[in-house]
Amino acid sequence: MRIFVTGATGFIGSAIVQELIGAGYKVLGLSRNDVSAKALAKLKVEAHQGDLKDTNSLAAGAKACDGVIHTAFLQDFSDMAGNSETDRRAVEAMGVALAGSNRPFVIASPAAVVMPGKPATEDAAGSPQGLGAARVPSEEAMIALASKGVRTSIVRLSSAVHDREKQGLVSMMISLAKEKGVSAYANDGLNRWATVHRLDAAHLFRLALEKGSAGARYHAVGEEGVSLRDIARSIAQHLHLPIVAKSSQEVAEYFGWLAHFVGADLPASSVQTQKLLGWRPTHPGLLADLDRASAFEDSKGKMLAHG
Repeated sequence: MRIFVTGATGFIGSAIVQELIGAGYKVLGLSRNDVSAKALAKLKVEAHQGDLKDTNSLAAGAKACDGVIHTAFLQDFSDMAGNSETDRRAVEAMGVALAGSNRPFVIASPAAVVMPGKPATEDAAGSPQGLGAARVPSEEAMIALASKGVRTSIVRLSSAVHDREKQGLVSMMISLAKEKGVSAYANDGLNRWATVHRLDAAHLFRLALEKGSAGARYHAVGEEGVSLRDIARSIAQHLHLPIVAKSSQEVAEYFGWLAHFVGADLPASSVQTQKLLGWRPTHPGLLADLDRASAFEDSKGKMLAHG
């Protein structure tokens, strides 16, 4: 079987590609340019020219394959409304191309699409008030496509998708700590982020492709919630920096655009996902990955000693 993957060279997409190839699939990857095509070739992936705004190329890629996994998303934070509309159109174009075929179509979405404050569950619909609200239209489009003969499913990703090389939003916290000389959290730091190792997430995408039910939502959540204070403490220990609590007034100055996330309580559950698909996270948790993170290595590649 051949699977069309958007975002195939990305942090999560490249892990999905290796998961698929390891399971015997062939992969067709969306390629924006020659640089992207060369990166796909290194992954042993055939390139399909196009981009997220070229709905004809997306439809053609979907038609040419036995299933689709869509992980790409424009990262222009100055135009999230435009990004949201581009993604919705991309989802609809690929979905229409698959209509009536019962072929699987899986997209990535953030668990933060659900209102913050209590663990997000798979049966909770996305909210316009969620921090991931830009993905709500795409989730709604996927639910609509489920009634048109497409086996759609949504994989919601934890706020921190990690391995030892990258830790998503946590990597940005590390960079800020290095820049500002202190490791910070907001208020009491007891708010939480759900986490998942990128390889566990990649495995879930394959399970959703193979066994997912039409219109279902699944959660790539390995840890329901790690407190921001524990994350900031780990960063401080590895960089030998003081740890500080920032007040609501100070958070924006220190964190910039990241302040909205650092101050939010974003736990999530994967209980239903594990029950329905038999998915079990097996890779290290976030704090364990931070203990061996490349961001804390010295110039010779050795881990800095804990403070």
